[in-house]
Amino acid sequence: MPSVKQLDEMSRMEIDKIDRNTLVDINGVSIDADLPISERMQSYIEQIKNPYCFLCGDTPVRVCFSSSSQDLNIKIKSYFTGLKNR
Repeated sequence: MPSVKQLDEMSRMEIDKIDRNTLVDINGVSIDADLPISERMQSYIEQIKNPYCFLCGDTPVRVCFSSSSQDLNIKIKSYFTGLKNR
């Protein structure tokens, strides 16, 4: 399991500067839903290697979090409302 420092470093990586060959395809990750949450998280991180940068098929993905006060549901609703009003 990576240390807090290692996870912090991973969160700062830029997707275009990472060797794609080092990224894990999330489609190959399997989590046992019967495990306790802490063990599921550990299993996920062990399998994905970098929880901030991975592949989804052929597409590189970088996950980042904002300190915005709005949650994801509000952001998604706002996005699709904006598309509808075009």
